[in-house]
Formats: sequence, C-alpha cells, structure tokens
Amino acid sequence: MAKSKKARLILEDGSVFEGKAFGAIKSAQGEVVFTTGMTGYQETLTDPSFAGQIVVMTYPLVGNYGLNLDDMEAEAPALRGFVVREKCDFPSNWRCELDLDGFLKQHGVAGLEGIDTRALTKLIRTKGTMKGAIALEGEEPSLDFSLEGLVESTTCKAKRQILSPGATRHLAVLDLGVKANILRELSASGCRLDVYPSWTSVPELLENDPDAIFLTNGPGDPKDLPQVIENVKALMNLKPVIGICLGHQLIALASGCDTGKLTFGHHGCNHPVKDLRTGQVKITSQNHNYCVTRLAEGIEVTHVNVNDGTIEGIRHKSKPVMSVQFHPEAAPGPVDSRSLFSEFLSAVN
Repeated sequence: MAKSKKARLILEDGSVFEGKAFGAIKSAQGEVVFTTGMTGYQETLTDPSFAGQIVVMTYPLVGNYGLNLDDMEAEAPALRGFVVREKCDFPSNWRCELDLDGFLKQHGVAGLEGIDTRALTKLIRTKGTMKGAIALEGEEPSLDFSLEGLVESTTCKAKRQILSPGATRHLAVLDLGVKANILRELSASGCRLDVYPSWTSVPELLENDPDAIFLTNGPGDPKDLPQVIENVKALMNLKPVIGICLGHQLIALASGCDTGKLTFGHHGCNHPVKDLRTGQVKITSQNHNYCVTRLAEGIEVTHVNVNDGTIEGIRHKSKPVMSVQFHPEAAPGPVDSRSLFSEFLSAVN
C-alpha cells in the first residue's frame, strides 16, 4: 500500500485540521458543511445540491458497505471535497462494486481522513458555514474562490423525456440540479416527464402543454437565479407549480417572499418536520444552506422545522402552487414524507 500523503483542512477563520489525503490526491476549495446521516454516503456524494462544497461526515466510519452503480443520484459527484474521521478500506456488502477511495479517485474528488470531525462540526455550528480548502503538505491554497454558476454546472445540458407506462399526468421539470430519485418518484406516480435545463424559457417549458411545472432541488443561493425567478413568476399565473428545496425557495421569491442563509444549514437524514395542517411530525432528509425568511401576502406556511422553527413548506392561498424545503424522495434517509408526491399531484388537474 502506498504511503499516505499528509494534508490539511484550512478554514477561513484560521483553524487547521491535519489528516491524510485520499481519493484524488489534490487540493480543493469550497464551502465547508457537515451532514448528519449515519448511512447514505453514496447518495450524499452524488447529490448535485452539494456542488461547490466540501462535505464533512459526522458519522465517524464511512465506506463500510462500499459503493455501487445503482444508488447514484447523479452521473458523477458535484462536491469539491469529502472529509471523514475514518474511511473503510475493506467494505463488505453483497452490492458493493468499489470502495470509497477508488470512487473518489475515479471522479477526481479530493478526500481527507483522520481529522477530528466532531470538533470540526462543533466549530461550524458555532461560527457557521465557512470557506475552506483541503491542502496537500507544503501547499498554501487561496480561499478567494467563486461559488457562482453552480446550477448551470449541475443542470442537464439538453431536454430529455422520461416515459412512464400508463402515465396520467404530464410534467415539465425544470432541472436545477435534480436528484435521480425525484424523477423516479414522479415517474412511479404516473407522470410523463419532460426535463429541461435551468435556463429554459417560459414558452419552451410550455411548448408541449404540460399539466404542471415541477422545480427541482439544486445548489447555491436562489437569489443568484434572477431570470429563473422571473420565469417562475410568469409560470405561476399559467400552470400549477410545485417545488422541492431550491425549487421551493424560487417559488417563495417569485411570490414576493424573502430568503436568507442559515448559520450552518440543514444537511442529513434525521430532521423532524411538523405538518401544521395535521400536527403530524415526520423525519426528513434535508440538504440546504438557505431558507424562506419572510412571507408575502397570499402565501401560508404548511410545514416547519421542529428543531429551529424555520419554514419547511408553503402554499399559495388562491393558486395551485406549493413547495417544501425538505426532500420527500429521501435518498438517503427515511421515506416518512413520500406521500407528499401524491399531494403534489392532487393539485394537477
């Protein structure tokens, strides 16, 4: 086995965590966030919403059941770095096709292991999400980097269709960095899908007269997408509009609400959310750094985060427009809220 190469995680507040490089042996820069799932590291690695970020796993051992080609949420990872306390070099699972180190090498993602991820997580919770860099021994990387163009880097490059046998509804899906399981759930719910790149115009989205518009998850600040917000504003007067995560934030902004950045975001698959209409609490999968901070007239809250009271779902009082901040498709995480797909589609005539 080759000798491990020393590396460090350097944060913008001056904090340094020393460990060993793995995966692609190179430096990397990004926003440093932590995610709290005990499992689901492959889905985390391939979630496009992590574009531009260095992801820290709070669970100490990662990679013990390996990775496979079936559980990918995108064709390749979009994150910039991956940090773990301890990686497993000898995974054991009947579905395992490659190990964590090999997967990161294959996709050119820098990894760092052997640091105190508990201390790092506590630091981020206290000081908030920070810029950071994985630096190989002897290197001094700059933290002056851009997080612009994240949606453009993760959206599909051309329109594609997903046919569902016996489909009863037709959705135009605006891909902002979609997770594969959202498309699988919509297809399984009896929808024919036309999936469009994020920059698609309103006339193009309506060209095949869809029953509704679906806005997906994706990375970054929703306010970085002014043209998409304007398009959503127009679409809300023409068709039912449904959104998840970034799509939820864009619906809010198009409705006159406001959004802001959370201190350290919500990342993981154990976040309790209360449905204000029923009083029921469900455990959800989440991945976002931004949330809705102010409501506009005509918009009401449907879901709230039990931990911090942040808005997790909204709907328009007079239009067929609704959205949630969390991920009902899970992947990874519990499927408590999967029934929301049926609720979404009930708004589609």
